[in-house]
Amino acid sequence: MELKTRKPGKQRKFLYNAPLHLRQKIMSAPLSTELRQKYGIRNLPIRKGDKVKVVRGDFKGTEGKVTEVDLKKYRIHVEGVTQKKVDGTEVFYPLHPSNVVIVELNLEDERREKIINRRA
Repeated sequence: MELKTRKPGKQRKFLYNAPLHLRQKIMSAPLSTELRQKYGIRNLPIRKGDKVKVVRGDFKGTEGKVTEVDLKKYRIHVEGVTQKKVDGTEVFYPLHPSNVVIVELNLEDERREKIINRRA
């Protein structure tokens, strides 16, 4: 996954053409300081069901569960982070995973625990 180039155009091209298994890794978010000390890991790929806190942008300070991970657009949808459309309907505001901190992990899947143990 490591790129050796510094050219912005090549970086952008890599992101646009990245395969799904690499997109999942690119969609990583840092862990909170408590989780970092508990597991000994700095960041993890974000998943549906994780509880996150927004640390950048207009919704800074908002906490909520991840309802959707959009690998195509590199964005996530978080409960409580919504925007009102002109007709009055509420829609999720898409956030980039680098602008959130994982506060609580969704550990229903035992494969995720294996990943954490392997990386710690």
